[in-house]
Amino acid sequence: MEDVLDEVVSSEDLQKFERVFHEQLHGGRVTHKAQFEYAWCLVRSRYPTDIKKGILLLKELFNSHPDGKRDYLFYLAIGHARIKEYSKALNFVKAFLEIEPANQQVLALERQINKRMEKEGLIGMAVAGGAVLALGGLVGLGLALASTKK
Repeated sequence: MEDVLDEVVSSEDLQKFERVFHEQLHGGRVTHKAQFEYAWCLVRSRYPTDIKKGILLLKELFNSHPDGKRDYLFYLAIGHARIKEYSKALNFVKAFLEIEPANQQVLALERQINKRMEKEGLIGMAVAGGAVLALGGLVGLGLALASTKK
């Protein structure tokens, strides 16, 4: 399965669904379908501000439109994972799995999120380890310089 966390919406699709959403918004009535399609595009954008906007639209739908809760949970998990809010993403995955425990797509998403967390955790540890080594080197150099001046 392709990594859904790496899917990026085309600018044409984003513009198309954004136009429909804004037309309805200016008309005073946005359908659940138009809001979902626009939010679905936003959470697959390459820009974190778009993703956050998509998350807000999905949360609004989740609270006001019970018929699509499972879809909203899925894309809320994707959106949060794409902006590296992994614990929130896993909370939405768990909420989805309470509704449908054997959903293979969501189980795969959970594995992808866990892999990203692990990978970034290891990268974080490597950066922290490098900083400790650099600091140790500077302290050692400082001590060496101090001892040569005596």
